[in-house]
Amino acid sequence: MKVMLNILNRITVGQGRIEDIERLQRLGEHIKETSHCGLGKTAPNPTLSTIRYFRNEYEAHIQEKRCPALVCVDLIQFRVDPDRCKMCGLCKKACPTEAVTWEKKTPAAINLEKCVRCRSCIQVCKFGAID
Repeated sequence: MKVMLNILNRITVGQGRIEDIERLQRLGEHIKETSHCGLGKTAPNPTLSTIRYFRNEYEAHIQEKRCPALVCVDLIQFRVDPDRCKMCGLCKKACPTEAVTWEKKTPAAINLEKCVRCRSCIQVCKFGAID
């Protein structure tokens, strides 16, 4: 299981390789088949299920270095898409480090030097304007 965890951690920080997906599957099946206890037989199930149902997200993490679910902070660009920004200012209010700049009738912007990647701006943006 430790080897599987290491592979998953590499994928979530953008260092995964496409062959890691197959390796995770092989390791998971091997652990299930060779374990002598119930916990060991079921421990790989969450990883195997996510590969089965969300393989495209694994591929996005590895090939495109992005997290479609906007969960893996190392793979989020933290920039405001001006076309989707409705200029409401909620992201500025939510930012604990004042990394978001915003004025009325202008799209917000994120200062990456101040940004601590807390995801507050993503959580409050109702328009999906932060990539």
